[in-house]
Amino acid sequence: MAKVKYYYDSETLAYRKVERKKGRTITFSLLFLSAAALFGFFSYVLAANYIDSPKEKALIRENENLKLNYNYLNKRVDLAEQVMQNIADRDENIYRVHFEANPVSEAQRKAGFGGVNRYKNLEGSNNSELIIASTKKIDRLTKEIEVQSRSLDEIETLAKEKIKLLEAIPAIQPVQNKDLKRVASGYGMRMHPIHKRRKMHYGMDFTAKTGTPIYATGNGKVIKASRASGFGKVVYIDHGFGYVTKYGHMSKFNTKKGRKVKRGDIIGYVGNTGLSSGPHLHYEVHKNGRPINPVNFYHGDLTPEEYEIMLEKASQENQSLD
Repeated sequence: MAKVKYYYDSETLAYRKVERKKGRTITFSLLFLSAAALFGFFSYVLAANYIDSPKEKALIRENENLKLNYNYLNKRVDLAEQVMQNIADRDENIYRVHFEANPVSEAQRKAGFGGVNRYKNLEGSNNSELIIASTKKIDRLTKEIEVQSRSLDEIETLAKEKIKLLEAIPAIQPVQNKDLKRVASGYGMRMHPIHKRRKMHYGMDFTAKTGTPIYATGNGKVIKASRASGFGKVVYIDHGFGYVTKYGHMSKFNTKKGRKVKRGDIIGYVGNTGLSSGPHLHYEVHKNGRPINPVNFYHGDLTPEEYEIMLEKASQENQSLD
């Protein structure tokens, strides 16, 4: 209830009731409403700009969490890039060198993505730079992994071929040391026992008793096991990679044409067939169709001392047995 106000009238010497004029009441009401509206407007502006709603607070927290996640992701990607660089270094300086493979250029490993802007759809947000930077790192790392994967696939293939090569190379003596009487003759010009003239001796002669086992000196496939002019019963093994070995003057075969053999398999026995002046094995190594000195291929089962003795005996210009 509104308070009643009075004033003192000096003419009548009495208190009179204050009568508020209708126009002033309306003006006062309008001023009050305007002030209230202005206060409400400024309160809204203040709240909208400086006071966060629960929903806005939740969005802010979510945004901060996303920033933390992206920063953590960046650190993980940086670590992955370091690991990938380490793998690439080993690939270039160890694996590809060992297997004699061509290096992968830095341009191939670090190739970027040209053409149109691949990250345009990530623009427009407050954290666009952070998101785009992280995405670029991941794309670059993905490309490096792809290049490295292809490189390791190539190395795996080369490794398998290298294993096949190492297994194929004629790397042991065809007659064991314990069965040898002596190395009758080595590679070079020798006096032929039948023709009685000097001629090129393209292999090595291993003297042993008739029936002594003869071993395949490397993995391969028998391409011939029959009698041949001069060498009697002879076996040829194709080892692949350009290597072929020849075993002559056998007394008996222990293999046949077309059979696959492994290093150390018995393929026949020492004999005296063909043009031979005594029981022995004539052994040759050919590379790409040309005979080479077999003495260079006994690293598989001879000690350094045994090899020195073998080298000394093979270099003597004594008469061959075939």
